[in-house]
Amino acid sequence: MPDNRFQIKFWGVRGSIPCPGSETVRYGGNTSCVEMQVGRERLIFDGGTGLRALGQSLMAESPAKAHLFFSHSHWDHIQGFPFFMPAFIRGNTFKIYGVPFPNGATIKQKLHDQMLHPNFPVPLQIMRADLEFYDLEMGETLHCGDVTVETRPLNHPGDAVGYRVNWQGLSAAYITDTEHFPDRLDDNVLALARQADVMIIDATYTDEEYNDPKYSKVGWGHSTWQQAVKIAKTAQVKQLVLFHHDPAHNDDFLDCIGEQVRRVFPETILAREGLSIELRPGDDQIDEV
Repeated sequence: MPDNRFQIKFWGVRGSIPCPGSETVRYGGNTSCVEMQVGRERLIFDGGTGLRALGQSLMAESPAKAHLFFSHSHWDHIQGFPFFMPAFIRGNTFKIYGVPFPNGATIKQKLHDQMLHPNFPVPLQIMRADLEFYDLEMGETLHCGDVTVETRPLNHPGDAVGYRVNWQGLSAAYITDTEHFPDRLDDNVLALARQADVMIIDATYTDEEYNDPKYSKVGWGHSTWQQAVKIAKTAQVKQLVLFHHDPAHNDDFLDCIGEQVRRVFPETILAREGLSIELRPGDDQIDEV
């Protein structure tokens, strides 16, 4: 990939649980994993089941290296890590980041624990790549080469962290999992989203589902596409990407959401597996592939 591009590729776009099948072919059924190739740096956000496919694509690179950022450690964001084949190969290097959790556990501990018996047949220690773990402080800004990554807390049970990637005047926000507040927009989300070229944001539910009197989703830690539009308009986002689709939302349902949201915010796309978005310094055009 040329060094002067900012490319975003989606490997997993679902929340909660993988949902493969005939009704999820167009958008995909893998859980959260987004790759950003920014200049000379590869950044990976979350390790849901989409990470396995990303790992397969990296097997042709020798050595492979990347920065891997976790939003939090709920299953749908870490369950692909034990199947990330490049991590088993000596000579590869992965820098792994996460904010310690309320109980003090680090991202290293969380990834280690999910690979212990009886959950998994082999331990994390069998991975032969150079795995470097870093504990972030919430609100910290870090540097990956000439790329800066900002962090902010998100409103999610057990806590989660949102990220904003900045490079050569371009920016992309990765904001999942987060629940909107009933009486105001979240200042942390707005800070991450401010005038972003691309905002990838949790839009698990519709307003109707979220507020359903019988099956309310209030307190579950996720937001709606209607709230995503409010954030995009207020923060003056150029491209809105709806993400973390509910596993109950099949392709046709997501098509309908796409039609509704583009009536109120035309610069919207729904994340789907294989989707690539390219940004270029000094170029206002956003290319979707």
